[in-house]
Amino acid sequence: MSPLSEPVLSGSIVAAVVIGRNEGARLRACLAALSAQMTRIVYVDSGSTDGSGAFAQSIGARLVALDMTQPFTAARARNAGLQALAAEPPEFVQLLDGDCVLQPGWLPAARAEMQADPTLGAVAGRRREMHPERSVYNRLCDAEWDTPVGPARAVGGDMLVRHAAITGIGGFNPTLIAGEEPEMCVRLRAAGWTIRRLAVEMTLHDADMTRFGQWWRRTRRAGHAFAEGAALHGAPPERHW
Repeated sequence: MSPLSEPVLSGSIVAAVVIGRNEGARLRACLAALSAQMTRIVYVDSGSTDGSGAFAQSIGARLVALDMTQPFTAARARNAGLQALAAEPPEFVQLLDGDCVLQPGWLPAARAEMQADPTLGAVAGRRREMHPERSVYNRLCDAEWDTPVGPARAVGGDMLVRHAAITGIGGFNPTLIAGEEPEMCVRLRAAGWTIRRLAVEMTLHDADMTRFGQWWRRTRRAGHAFAEGAALHGAPPERHW
C-alpha cells in the first residue's frame, strides 16, 4: 500500500501522545502529519505562550495542560498523556516530541511488526535531522539518531509502544531530568518485553541547533541522563550506561 493510500487508523488501534512547549511551526507540522494518519491525538502542553494548545484543539487533538506549579520533566508530560488515554486504552501508542514529523509508511510497518510478535513492547525506526546541512550540531544529532537495526536495549523519545506494556510497568520515571526513555526500556525488558529498531523511516526532527550554547546545554542534560540512569540501574546484571 502506498503512503498516499494508507488508512487513517482508528483511536482503538493507535493513539498518539505528543509533548511540547512553544514549538510554534514545528508543532503545527507535527500535528498536521499525525492528523492525516490517525484519529486520536493527545497533546500535552507545558506552559506554552505561543498558542500551541489552541492550535492542537483546533485540529481535534485533546489538550492536556501540564500543572506547571510542579517540577517539569518530559517523563511527567508523557505520563500525563498516557493517563489521558486510560479510560479507553488503544492497542498501541505513538509517542512523539512536538518538534518531530511522523513519516508516511512508519505506522503500518511498525504496527505490523508489533502484531506479528506479541513479545514486542516497543519499536522505533530511523529518526533523521530535518536540516543537517545548517550546522555541525544538527549533523551530530543526525548521526546520533542512526542506531543499529535489530534487537535493542533502548529507544529514544519517538517510539510505537504497546499500551499494556508501558502502563504495566508504571510508565516513565517522572523524577528524571533526562534519559527517561532508556530508563523505561530497562524496566520494560525486565518485565519480559522485547524492543526492536526497524529499518523504516520514522520521524524528521527539527533540532534547529545553530549555536554552541545550545549544544552545550543539550550535552549537560545528557550528562544528567547518564548519571541518573547509572545510579538507578548501573549494577549487574543490567549495567545501564
